[in-house]
Amino acid sequence: MIRFNGRGGAVSARANGLGSDSIIDSRSDAAECRMSQASPPGRPLLAFALGSLGLLAGMVLIVEGGRRLPPDPPSIAPVQGAGDPEPASPTPMHDSRPGQPARKIAEDLIAPPPLDPSGIERIEPRPPLGELGLATAPQTPMPQDWRETLLFRPVATSAAVFEAMGRTVAISGTVDIDPDRTCTFDNTAWPCGQRARAAFNAWLRGRALKCLLPPDADRFAIAAPCALGKQDVGAWLVSNGWAMAAPASIYGKAEAVARNARMGIFGPPQ
Repeated sequence: MIRFNGRGGAVSARANGLGSDSIIDSRSDAAECRMSQASPPGRPLLAFALGSLGLLAGMVLIVEGGRRLPPDPPSIAPVQGAGDPEPASPTPMHDSRPGQPARKIAEDLIAPPPLDPSGIERIEPRPPLGELGLATAPQTPMPQDWRETLLFRPVATSAAVFEAMGRTVAISGTVDIDPDRTCTFDNTAWPCGQRARAAFNAWLRGRALKCLLPPDADRFAIAAPCALGKQDVGAWLVSNGWAMAAPASIYGKAEAVARNARMGIFGPPQ
């Protein structure tokens, strides 16, 4: 009877008819068989080990080389002593050579002909092209105690007069138009006074006016300049033809424009 060990360690043989077992040790054979089947480490492990050693040696050389290099010397600014002269500023160089006159080319074609001053005549300046650039006449100075006052909810009583906050104010520089006045245009009469008052009220719409007024103690009817926002009230009335300019006032040109354009009371019935 022959028994095999699963690990290949020992092989026993028993012969029928013999009184003892004969055991054959085959450990050496099994070891030789395993060595022949398993591959030795060989060259790959050796190559990996050599590569690691080379990399480590290179890193050591780099570190040692960096330590042995001398550091960059610090930059030291030169110190100027008290007795050292300051550096002279560069002197600008000027060209001292004499300049040569420019060469004349086609003098009879390019240069203007000589003029005789006796033949020149001075004429009057031309009139202005428009009225936008003309300076306005200086306004009459107001008393020192007059102040700008806001008058709320103004109501027009005529073409250039309104009431607000217990005051009656006429727009200075204008000539009021009576509400009962009737104007004629192309032989057609129409109530221009009432229409002028209605136009003034429609423009105001109850907005506050800023007027230059005396103190509150004096609440009599007065002529004063007023403004609605940044717009002069008198200029608006006269330029639209709903009031006339007072003599020698600043609204004379505005009235002339309104007459030529037939605006307001100077135009057809409205």
